[in-house]
Amino acid sequence: MRKQMLRWLAVAMLVMLAGCQTVRTTQPGVVGVDRPQRMLVSSDEMNRGAVDAYQKVQQEAAKKGQLNRDPAQTDRVRRIASRLIPSTAAFRPDARNWRWEVNVINSDEVNAWCMPGGKIGVYSGLISKLNISDDELAAVMGHEIAHALREHSREQASLEHVQSAVIGIGGALLGLSDLAQNLGQLVAEVVFNRPHSRQDETEADRIGVELAARSGFDPRGAVTLWQKMGRLGGGQPPQWLSTHPSNETRTRDLQEYSQRVMPLYEAQR
Repeated sequence: MRKQMLRWLAVAMLVMLAGCQTVRTTQPGVVGVDRPQRMLVSSDEMNRGAVDAYQKVQQEAAKKGQLNRDPAQTDRVRRIASRLIPSTAAFRPDARNWRWEVNVINSDEVNAWCMPGGKIGVYSGLISKLNISDDELAAVMGHEIAHALREHSREQASLEHVQSAVIGIGGALLGLSDLAQNLGQLVAEVVFNRPHSRQDETEADRIGVELAARSGFDPRGAVTLWQKMGRLGGGQPPQWLSTHPSNETRTRDLQEYSQRVMPLYEAQR
């Protein structure tokens, strides 16, 4: 009986995976990011969700007086974005027509993001705590833009839809308790999502250095950026249990790929 249930579970998973569409979100570029992706969630669904999330972030930041507080800082970030955005056409021509928005949020957090469809947020702590150069800031923003170009959040949402559905079906079929199903989700997170997320981070790093180089920023800024991040401290979990590559691994990869795109940078000088 149990074997039969497991067979039904396997069939359910195969049916859901078959429903995923295989897409190539971007051109490979000089850095050669050419991995096909499986999508169950549509771009329209993700974009609608991103618009809602972005509006909430904006409203909350504005309410606290944290939105674009420093005009010079905001102008600097927007000028860098205005150079990076045209370069997105090398990876996907439609991105130039996205409704791009760029804002700075006053916060000690060392972070930045780009939501699906081109909504960018940069935290002031990233700029002040790292004493960041324009080349380094372009590396961060290029990296975050790359996540949006590759639709990594849509890919992750698709994977989580499949996993949640299969775990729910399995729990119903096998009579597992809620706790057991939660443990199953944790295992799925560690085994599937986290390695996948490291892959996403590496893809975004590589595309990011190419975007920077094509836009006239020194791609080696990505290397000095992560050297600074390493000195910032805070500790990291072991690489195999992290959603990001270790600073050492990341720096080595960025050194290699920044050299690969140097001719693009030299052509812009």
